[in-house]
Amino acid sequence: MTTAETPPGGGPGAEAAAELDGTWARDVRWWDVAFYVIAALSALALLTAGIRGTALAVSVAAIVAIVVGYVGWGRRAARSRDQVTAHAYLLVAIAGTVVVVGQDSLGTLLLFAVFTQIWMLSEHLWAQVALCTALAAGTALALAFDPATGRVEAGDLASTAPQMGVALAFALSLGLWTAHTMRQAERHARLVDELRATQAELARTSHDAGVLAERERVAQEIHDTLAQGFTSVVMLAQAASADLDRGAVDDARERLGLVESTARDNLAEARALVAASAPAPLQDGTLGQALRRLVARFAEETGTRAELAGVEVPALSSAEEVVLLRSAQEALTNVRRHAAARAVRVALRQDEDGTVLEVTDDGRGLPDGVVEGYGLRGMRERAAAEGGSMHVGPAPGGGTRVVVRLPARERGPLGPAATAPSAAPSPTGGSR
Repeated sequence: MTTAETPPGGGPGAEAAAELDGTWARDVRWWDVAFYVIAALSALALLTAGIRGTALAVSVAAIVAIVVGYVGWGRRAARSRDQVTAHAYLLVAIAGTVVVVGQDSLGTLLLFAVFTQIWMLSEHLWAQVALCTALAAGTALALAFDPATGRVEAGDLASTAPQMGVALAFALSLGLWTAHTMRQAERHARLVDELRATQAELARTSHDAGVLAERERVAQEIHDTLAQGFTSVVMLAQAASADLDRGAVDDARERLGLVESTARDNLAEARALVAASAPAPLQDGTLGQALRRLVARFAEETGTRAELAGVEVPALSSAEEVVLLRSAQEALTNVRRHAAARAVRVALRQDEDGTVLEVTDDGRGLPDGVVEGYGLRGMRERAAAEGGSMHVGPAPGGGTRVVVRLPARERGPLGPAATAPSAAPSPTGGSR
């Protein structure tokens, strides 16, 4: 922003106003036009009033001096807000006005321009009041001046002083009100500028938060799907190599078939992830069917006895189904990696409080003092996003139990509403 665009008042608020509304550079041109019109009309009034000789020459010369001063100093000060230049011009304007009024009372027409310019160009209240007072006092003396005697007549001064006192009071009242209004406008402009800056910062922050949230979501999806699938592929490939080493070709062929099937599922998950659609297992069926396939594959790949119970769960949203499916995948992956279990039970049920997914194994359980890992944190965050909770702890009789609970939702005219139970405190988990 150039200084030519700064509105009166100066300071950060004035600059903010100019930045928000770049009309000052255009509006100040109308101040120029108004001043030139008043100066021309004042000169025309003196010419048509029958003033002749020295009085006319002095009046016209004073008006020309005011106009030259405005062109040289005042006009530039109106755009640059330079106070030295502004006050230099105002002193010339006041002196010129007093000289014109001293020649003829028609010179008071210039008061309309000069009073206004004092408030427009000067930015200090004390200077504005002092200049207005000087203009009113000088005009009163000029009106009481008798060119024939070269003296100020006391009687004339007694009659003109009250008139100029009223003019001064009006000028001060109007000027103070205008200055107050302009300060309010600048304050509002500054507030609007700050609001826009805050909105821009909020938009940037929201964008950054959205990017981070999407990055976290993609990372969690990859961890819950592709990473687990690749883990299965590696383990099955190692088992197939061992079968080939001991000559069990049929067993190796069976495991290679599982490798192919798991790789196909991973490919479908990758395509679903790229398309940002629902998980591949949920695209071709219900949550119950997806869980049956998941448990069957787990049993087939690991040789662990796996049981699925109570899968008839109606009235779940797609987001809730994704949370439950991913939680079951993560829980079974942890059983595969850490539990050394002989049996696993996956149960899905609904009660009056909501939907519950429970995965229980009879493995080695949770070691003491091990920090909860990425997978369990992801399960907890997924559940919390739907207003639910996740609890992991020892299973009755040994092993580990993972419980994911989603709250019951009432769907009314205002949309789904849920009461989320607080997350149950979990013991320290393994790197699961």
